[in-house]
Amino acid sequence: MYRFCTSPLTLTDALKLKAEHGAAARFIAGGTDLLIDLARAGAADGARAGLIDLTRIPGLADIWEEDGALHLGPLVTHNQCVRSRAVVEGAFPLARACWEIGAPQIRNRATVAGNLVTASPANDSIVPLLALDASVRLESAARGSRTLPLARFFRGVRQVDLADDEMLTRISIPLPGPARRGNFIKLGLRRAQAISILSVAGSVACGGEDWGSAEVTHAAVALGAVAPTVARASEAEAFLVGRTLTEETIEEAARLAAAQARPIDDLRGSASYRAAMVETLVARLLRQLRDGREREGWLETPVTLWGDTQGRWPVSTGPRAAATVNGSAVELEGGMTLLDSLRAAGFVGVKEGCAEGECGACTVYLDGMAVMACLVPAERAAGSEVVTVEGLTGSSAESAELLHSVQQALIESGGVQCGFCTPGIVMSAAALLAERSNPNRLEAQEALTGNLCRCTGYRKILDAVVAAGRGVRGEE
Repeated sequence: MYRFCTSPLTLTDALKLKAEHGAAARFIAGGTDLLIDLARAGAADGARAGLIDLTRIPGLADIWEEDGALHLGPLVTHNQCVRSRAVVEGAFPLARACWEIGAPQIRNRATVAGNLVTASPANDSIVPLLALDASVRLESAARGSRTLPLARFFRGVRQVDLADDEMLTRISIPLPGPARRGNFIKLGLRRAQAISILSVAGSVACGGEDWGSAEVTHAAVALGAVAPTVARASEAEAFLVGRTLTEETIEEAARLAAAQARPIDDLRGSASYRAAMVETLVARLLRQLRDGREREGWLETPVTLWGDTQGRWPVSTGPRAAATVNGSAVELEGGMTLLDSLRAAGFVGVKEGCAEGECGACTVYLDGMAVMACLVPAERAAGSEVVTVEGLTGSSAESAELLHSVQQALIESGGVQCGFCTPGIVMSAAALLAERSNPNRLEAQEALTGNLCRCTGYRKILDAVVAAGRGVRGEE
């Protein structure tokens, strides 16, 4: 799949490696897009690619405020944004968009910076960042750093202003004043694991406390998946400033936004449908902001399945030994995904259902976080702890014979069906119980959004997860 995977321990070393290899090597942080792209490229193209894994470098997963802006390091994941008070309070549209991306296992690996570099117009985190006037910092070993407004970073479909020796090292978002509200709305074909048919994000400020009568002093509206790049609806923005958010104003601004869209027909939707829905979603967004309803449905503590890690990968400056799989040292073969490497080593409880992060059958714990093994390079497990379904109850012979409370509950509820997807479901559910011992049904649903059941019988599976939680607490 790839020629090599190396893990530098400093940013300086990472930039030197990129300068040495140029386009023949790719930076990998989450890899949730990159590994799929390499697999689809085929053996001939994939064999020429090398990977520079950034996840061992300290300090790159930080979120901090400085000089009136909110800053994200290049390893900040979507789940970190969802759980970050600074992001939720200072850049809520980004937090909402990150929550809409993929599933918990995906969000534990996928980074916001990676989403920007992939540069698909349907990538959700780009849309709020554009509406929030974000900028990016790019660095190279030879030329130092430069900063670009996000709008100038994108050149076309999957094309960015990033030289072969450069790395995106920071995303910066100006902190808004207290009078500004914002949100993100996504339209997809399903409630999770969906590429956007289209998306909209907005940031609006008014000159008074009564948003029904105060004039708009600032307006930003961004549109995703309706043009070659994510774009601002500049005519709608200009129209809104100086007006009050009456129904007539909202409807006209929505019409102007739709007129600027340049959608195409594809498998997810027709151009005419997208154009019509731009108008609908922009109007919905502006009404939410006017009425102060932008945070409806937001969970105070969203499900992450990241254990006690706070979403950060452990950083070690020492030599990396073999992986520890279910408590034992294992030499995993490289040059392939963690899924393939685990199965080659005999851990066949890890299933391949799609090899694209769509089904969750390959869910494992990597250093305490639930991830999809098909989207992790095998080399990332060196010196790390991996738990598969075989080792869920422990590494000793006695514990291996025991059933986890989720497994027992699945048997008792009839939630075990064909069994192919069950290992991944068990791993996600067990991670949920470790995160919150008595989950409700909504939390169980959120935990399993990344797990596809091919038999389609989710009711008994959810019954089992909730029942296992009651058992953990000793309740009847």
